[in-house]
Amino acid sequence: MFREMRRFKQQITTEECIEVLKKGKRGVLSVLGDDDYPYGIPVDYLYDEESGNIYFHGAPVGHKIDAITRHDKVCFTIFDNEEFREGDWAAWVRSIIVFGRATVIEDYDKRLAVVRRIGLKYYPTVAEVDEEMAVAAHRVAAIELKPEHITGKLVHEK
Repeated sequence: MFREMRRFKQQITTEECIEVLKKGKRGVLSVLGDDDYPYGIPVDYLYDEESGNIYFHGAPVGHKIDAITRHDKVCFTIFDNEEFREGDWAAWVRSIIVFGRATVIEDYDKRLAVVRRIGLKYYPTVAEVDEEMAVAAHRVAAIELKPEHITGKLVHEK
């Protein structure tokens, strides 16, 4: 169903892909948007190691939500920080692509729990997460991406 990586010598292991997903902060969620145009949205995310799912948050209405509701197949792409090795001017970068199906989380308690966990990843203190949750949690959507295929590669930009 999914293509094999053409440049297979650059492919990294599933375990390395998971490490990049765990450490990463931002990526691009791509959906099938209006009139079947691809729509890529820069997003913050949370990788849940226990389930293997990826979570996002955002407005409960708009292009992203409409696209996911209409067509659940998505692609999520991230890459880690450039690494420069001694004596080399060109960067080494690992990129990860996740194909899967996304759904808007309807269950109120699960949605709040996901939004809180995302907040804890990005905010410096629990108190700041609690403040933001008290003000905005009721008007935030959460999206769950269940991966069907994960692949990654290490690229030397030379």
